[in-house]
Amino acid sequence: MQPIIEIRNISKRYQLGERNAMYGSFREALVNTVRNGWQRLGREPANGHTPSRADTCLWAVRDINMDVYKGDTVGIIGSNGAGKSTLLKILSRITEPTEGSVSIRGRMASLLEVGTGFHPELTGRENIYLNGAILGMHKHEIEARFEDIIAFAGIGKFLDTPVKRYSSGMYVRLAFSIAAHLDPEILIVDEVLAVGDVAFQKKCLGTMAEAYARSRTVLFVSHNLAAVESLCNRAVVLHQGRIAFTGTAKEGISYYMRNLSAEAPKEGLHVIDLRTARGRSEKYQPHLRRLELYTEGDTPLSGDLPAGAFLKAVISFELKDPCTSFDASIAFDTDTGQRVCTAHSAYEPTRAHEERSGEQTFVCRIARLPLVPGEYNLHVGLDIGGHEVDWVENAARLTVLRADYYGTGIVPTKGTTLIDNRWTLRPVGITI
Repeated sequence: MQPIIEIRNISKRYQLGERNAMYGSFREALVNTVRNGWQRLGREPANGHTPSRADTCLWAVRDINMDVYKGDTVGIIGSNGAGKSTLLKILSRITEPTEGSVSIRGRMASLLEVGTGFHPELTGRENIYLNGAILGMHKHEIEARFEDIIAFAGIGKFLDTPVKRYSSGMYVRLAFSIAAHLDPEILIVDEVLAVGDVAFQKKCLGTMAEAYARSRTVLFVSHNLAAVESLCNRAVVLHQGRIAFTGTAKEGISYYMRNLSAEAPKEGLHVIDLRTARGRSEKYQPHLRRLELYTEGDTPLSGDLPAGAFLKAVISFELKDPCTSFDASIAFDTDTGQRVCTAHSAYEPTRAHEERSGEQTFVCRIARLPLVPGEYNLHVGLDIGGHEVDWVENAARLTVLRADYYGTGIVPTKGTTLIDNRWTLRPVGITI
């Protein structure tokens, strides 16, 4: 059977520091020429050696070969910077590959960035027609699906409002709704769904599951490994721009967690430098500085901790401007990306809100860690003024060991959290 997507020797190279060679005017060309001259002078080392072109190039993806068949739902996973989004942009014909070729046999819809193809001055109604046309829909197809698109997106009362006034969540709801109702043979979805609320994410995942049931082809990039495992029949693991593994979704996730996940500190390293952490998205600045983990008696954490044990986390960060509203958090996820619980400084009832600036430190003490035995990834976040300004995924890895949490000799293993609960047996004859 002929593949619906055929990828042969795809590579994409970026030249670091390279500027667009096209200019809108003579003035811009002249300014750029002068700028480049000064940059060359400023970069000339004392020994006369100048960096070669090879020293400043980055291969975002390299030598990718892959066949995708009709009805496949392929999860593409990997660490930040592995090349996932670049690969999808090449498949969507947004980015031209430096080398190689792609053959696509079928109508394709892509949802890679919030509001791709939207005109900010046009209303939601007008953008439905515009975006639908960009995705290849005819006017009669758009009109036939118009009410379904509006109902799915849930933006009815904002239909005739310019989309420049939409929130990012409204943008992505409308964009996904249009792409989903195009009824494409191939649907390409990046991590953009993370913008939507939980209820809408469930609707989107349900739509992708329906596409799989109708033998549509789906390529899905997500850090939510639980969603990848439940939706996808295949997984491709990317590492440093190359394919590291292909197989079933379960096998791919297992390979990723064993070999590539987090590239987090190994056992015994209880102090983690968050400034250079690889789990930080490009949209964040490195406000977070350091994470330190300790057990009882300020003993450095070795990576293993019994269920119900004491855990202390010390988070250092920088406030560049004086501020009274700032909070730090630590999230605990299972290997499949399921969020189990979050410790957040905003939950502290006695916390004082005083103006501070410069380097700060939050200390979080968890008296009894309520996690069942297993492997967990720790993520660290920082909010300033009610907005998330930094977030480091997979900052550390924690192994929770089997322990007698309740003091009964019975070791709890089911579920994801341990509840501090007490039971009494009501005396016979008493009904209250």
